[in-house]
Amino acid sequence: MNYVDEVLAKVKEKNAAEPEFLQAVEEVLESIRPVVDANEALYRREAILERMTEPDRQLKFRVSWVDDQGQVQVNTGYRVQFNNAIGPYKGGLRLHPSVYLGIIKFLGFEQIFKNSLTGLPIGGGKGGSDFDPKGKSDREVMAFCQSFMTELFKYIGADVDVPAGDIGTGAREIGYLYGQYKRITGLYEGVLTGKGLTYGGSLARTEATGYGLLYLTQELMKCHGQDMKGKICCVSGSGNVAIYAIQKAQQLGAKVVTCSDSTGWIYDPEGIDVALLKEVKEVKRARLTEYAAARESAVYHEGRGVWVTKCDIALPCATQNELLIDDAKALVANGVTAVCEGANMPTTLDATKYLQENGVLFVPGKASNAGGVATSALEMSQNSERLSWTFEEVDAKLNQIMVNIYHNIDEAAKRYGKEGDYVAGANIAGFEKVAEAMIAQGVN
Repeated sequence: MNYVDEVLAKVKEKNAAEPEFLQAVEEVLESIRPVVDANEALYRREAILERMTEPDRQLKFRVSWVDDQGQVQVNTGYRVQFNNAIGPYKGGLRLHPSVYLGIIKFLGFEQIFKNSLTGLPIGGGKGGSDFDPKGKSDREVMAFCQSFMTELFKYIGADVDVPAGDIGTGAREIGYLYGQYKRITGLYEGVLTGKGLTYGGSLARTEATGYGLLYLTQELMKCHGQDMKGKICCVSGSGNVAIYAIQKAQQLGAKVVTCSDSTGWIYDPEGIDVALLKEVKEVKRARLTEYAAARESAVYHEGRGVWVTKCDIALPCATQNELLIDDAKALVANGVTAVCEGANMPTTLDATKYLQENGVLFVPGKASNAGGVATSALEMSQNSERLSWTFEEVDAKLNQIMVNIYHNIDEAAKRYGKEGDYVAGANIAGFEKVAEAMIAQGVN
């Protein structure tokens, strides 16, 4: 049995109850086989794959807080610090009822390679809780965040581990978390990113993941002799990533005709009205039924269905494993050209394979949604230098980072005889940098 197969077997045996983590590990290890085969003796001796698939540490803790009725509630908090070979741990905090250790490990493992691809000095980590901020008052969210940070603060710091937002963790939650960190430690430092602009946040951070997705997609299309202008795009999700992906796609001349939330989806042949979508989702925190009620051209559908819509470019921006094999078949049947992931691992492995086998340009989230964490790293730089850059400065840096990521993954794929396989390219380019740093630093 070769080295990759040995490690995969060990990881599957050890983490059998964590399918999301196993999916992420399998995707990476399968696609870096050419690199591992070429350096097997070295990597085996240094146990690189074993060390890379085992987190540096996994933190799990109780989060007790009091609701508006005076009832004590108990949630579970997590932080997985996966790998800091190239910089401090960096990755978001997800607040969602589905959160458990396996999801946090999957996200943290992906983050190692995504952060490596940005070219910036940041390692991989992730955290969160099974707390659901939906339907909670501001006071309840604050009570949870303060309790969560009272435990987490012991393990983080500007040069140690810098958490950020993710699903369920927006500007409100980051503010409460930062306030509690400052209150406990007495330190005013860049320990969290996604902060408000009045206390160390970066301009363009809110837009960064969605904008970055489109900057990479635009470069992908350009390098294949195509233009974004006039393209029909399908987007899933209606959170931060989706909203700004829609906005940037339309600024680049494409028309986005769908978006979705956890209960249903919108088809709007006139193109999604971003201002109305922001009003419904960011101001009212309402369902997409309100979008349909306010816009004559829009049709609301219950449940899933975004991917049955005919489009040139598909941008899954909602959550993991939302684009299934049947969705991939529908997209191919409707002539889709490219699928670029805005969420973390939104496409299942069999759907990914089907898209690639049918000539669809497919870019995985660890490359195409890296704009968010890249801009978080730019926020860290501004905090360290006590500076604030303009929106245009940050946006220009983001654009260049995403263009560089596309060319790096393209070149890595070509180097190992896998031209056009951007999954392999992303994993190889991300892996090589981290492996080299780990070897240079000895066994730790």
